[in-house]
Amino acid sequence: MRASINRPPTPSAEEGRDKEPSLEEAINIKLVESGEKEKLMELLRERLVECGWRDEMKALCRAYARKKGRNNVTVDDLIHVITPKGRASVPDSVKAELLQRIRSFLMSTSLR
Repeated sequence: MRASINRPPTPSAEEGRDKEPSLEEAINIKLVESGEKEKLMELLRERLVECGWRDEMKALCRAYARKKGRNNVTVDDLIHVITPKGRASVPDSVKAELLQRIRSFLMSTSLR
């Protein structure tokens, strides 16, 4: 059985004790604490469904499963094959809208 490619290694308890969070980590913490991350994720889901991206990814998964044989495909295989295509095919308008929402959030909050 292969490990999932989506999960980063879990840091040991000793690694992160006295370390200041990076800017990326601080932003993520603020997004989670405020509930804004969940709102952004919901907005992303809605936009991807509206533009047909989700159906396109579903069709790619089905085609890959047909090609390889339904019993010969794992979720990790699908993730490995579809993720690059999925990321590349997110419409620029969706990316821009999310980026604007994140910028607005950052302008309205202090990080530390």
